[in-house]
Order: sequence, then C-alpha cells, then structure tokens
Amino acid sequence: MADAGEHQDGFVSYEDFGRQFFATAVTAERILAGIGGLAGEPIEFGPIGVGPGRLAKVTATGSIGQPLTSPREGNLVAYRVELPVDLRLSIDLQLDTHRFDARLVVPLELTARAQQGCRIFIDALAPRADQVQVDLRASGMRASLLQRVAGVEGEIQRFVATYVARELEKPGIRAARTIDVARAIDSSWSAPSA
Repeated sequence: MADAGEHQDGFVSYEDFGRQFFATAVTAERILAGIGGLAGEPIEFGPIGVGPGRLAKVTATGSIGQPLTSPREGNLVAYRVELPVDLRLSIDLQLDTHRFDARLVVPLELTARAQQGCRIFIDALAPRADQVQVDLRASGMRASLLQRVAGVEGEIQRFVATYVARELEKPGIRAARTIDVARAIDSSWSAPSA
C-alpha cells in the first residue's frame, strides 16, 4: 500500500517532493560546510573596561573550534549548531594582572529556506548575549573573587555574540550558506548524445 501522499505508481505531489528534496539536500554535513569557515577563526578583543568605573581592562585572545550540530523537530528543515570557543583572558587592574581561561558554547539556529531562482538559503539566527554559555576558570582565590566583581562573564558574552553575528554576515559565509540548486542541476544535466 502506498504511503499518504504517494500514488501507487510511485509519484508524489510537488509539495511532498519539495519536503523530501529539502530533507535530502540540507544535511547536517552541508549545514556544517555552510558555517565551517568560522572554525579556526581567531577572536581577539580588548582592552575593554569592566567593573565599577570600568577601571579594570580585559584583553582576550582565542579561536572558534569545530561546530557540532543536531536536527531540530518541526515543519522546517532546521538545525541547532553549537560553536565552541576557547579564550585566554587577562584583566589588568593597574597594580597587577590576573589570568583566566574561558570555554564558551555559542548556539546558532540554522533553518533552510527556499528562495526565488531555485536556491536554498541557510538562515542563521545568531544568539543573544545571554544565550552564550561561559565556563570561566580563574587562577587563584583573588582572581576568582575578581571574576564576580568585574562582571567579566557578561562582557565576554556580549562581545562573542556580537562577533559571531558579524561573522555570519560576511560575504564569504553568506555565499557558503546558499545552495544554488538550479546551477547544480544545469552542471550535472547532460543531453543524450546523437
């Protein structure tokens, strides 16, 4: 017996074909390829002022790691992607400097959307600052206390969320998030030889 939406001869509606096509064309591997240009990208910021009076100055260097992905449930072909970020931070208090290591997880929501001209665009919803997870490790008791006083985590979350949102909109990353189906069909189609 044929599945719902499928005729006995194997034909399906255009709508069913479109859904099957999207699920086949937009795989986790292609999603990762679309944002893979972010992996290995260096992140640097600072010095920026934090804490009361913004007297403490934070400087950070690090990079984005390999993203992880998982499919989202629902009517759209969508994925949740987590970008790991490792940072090394230093906080200059003018009298002494404290060092931290930070591991962050930056969540992205990626959704495949149909565009005119038979293209698929991977729409990327960048995270809000409060969605960025931060695991901050301080060296020593004094540095741990400083972590709470200076509000270091909030500054890191804001900077990294803004940085990732900017990177996603760069022309190279936007181009990698576009699948030109018509071009792929044209390049693979071969007319029968006479």
